[in-house]
Formats: sequence, structure tokens, C-alpha cells
Amino acid sequence: MKVHEVMTVDVATTTPDALLKEAALELATRRISGMPVIDDYGRVLGVLSEADILAKEGGEQERTGFLQWFLDPSDLWVAARFDAVTVGDAMSWPAKTIEPEANVALAATTMLEEGVNRLPVVDKEGTLVGLVSRGDLVRAFARSDAEIQHEIEEDVLRRVMWLSPSEVHVSVSDGIVTLTGSVASAADADLLPKFARRVPGVVEVGSTVTARV
Repeated sequence: MKVHEVMTVDVATTTPDALLKEAALELATRRISGMPVIDDYGRVLGVLSEADILAKEGGEQERTGFLQWFLDPSDLWVAARFDAVTVGDAMSWPAKTIEPEANVALAATTMLEEGVNRLPVVDKEGTLVGLVSRGDLVRAFARSDAEIQHEIEEDVLRRVMWLSPSEVHVSVSDGIVTLTGSVASAADADLLPKFARRVPGVVEVGSTVTARV
């Protein structure tokens, strides 16, 4: 499954010269936790998140309890946001982005490794075309068994491995995939369950596929 199949296309955005107060109101009104910051040509410059605004909200006042733990004034990331007035002052940059044709598995890995909740989706020129969030990936994982089976048969077997569904039988129950049949080589038999495991919604893969040679 590709990122463009699960991404949101109606994306709230802001610009670097927008007032931080206005951007915070936009986040609160839309009940979202972050949004891309773009230039006049729609190219992504950074991302403004709740964390960026919280750093500003803490200000330079005396901090106690949780806020003292969360906002360390010696932290350069926090200190840079104390005097922020515009979105450009507070945003996180450069933005971590992903292309629409990327696999959702790559999106999930990137979010986990970078510790972010969302990725702006950009074309080859860096222009924003959508946004993929952790929630989008969770919804992709919750797909039906029939959808999972269809993707394995069409994408994994036909397009990736150039195999005929007549060679391999695919069945899915509660996200558990069972593969049976025979393929031309031991390499194909070894790769098939690995590719199937990467399909969103798959919980486990069992394979008794054998090699004819």
C-alpha cells in the first residue's frame, strides 16, 4: 500500500510569516496537533506542532512540576522558541517528508525513528500534496481480510514477484495470512512471506510454499 492511498489531501497549512497566536487558534479550532509550514509556491519549509507552541507558552516564567520537567530552559530547542512571535520563529525545520509513492511501511518506520506524529507528503519538487499521520496508518492496519488478500495477490504476487495467483493460494483470517503452493525457486519461496508481512493489516504470515527447483 502506498502513502497516497491513505494520506489526507485537505491539509491545514500555515506560512512562516503568520503570527504564532493565529496558528495556535487554527490548531485549536481544527482540533489537530500540527500542520505544515509552506512558502508562496506550496513548498514545505517546516512543521508547526503543539510542542512548538507549548515551548512558547511556557515563556521564561518560573516553571514547576511537570512544566519544569518538560521545558528545560537550557535546552536550545526550547530556548529558541521563548521569543517566537511568528510561525517561522517557532516551527521545526527542516521538515521530515515523504513521497506519495512511498510504501506505508516506510512512513511508519520514519515516524517511529524520527519521533514525529505526521509527515507532509511532497512531490519531487517539494510541493505539498497531502499529509499522512499515525492515525492514517492505524486505519490502514485495520483493513478487512478481503482487502489484505487482494493486495497480496495483486501487488505482492503479480507486480512485485511476477507470480501467478494460480501458483500460490492466499487466505487471510483476522489478519493472519496463510500461503500455500509452489514457485519456481527457493529464493521466491523465501521472499514471498517477507513481502506479504509488509502489507498493512497483516498480523502474521505462515507459509508452506515450496520451490519446484
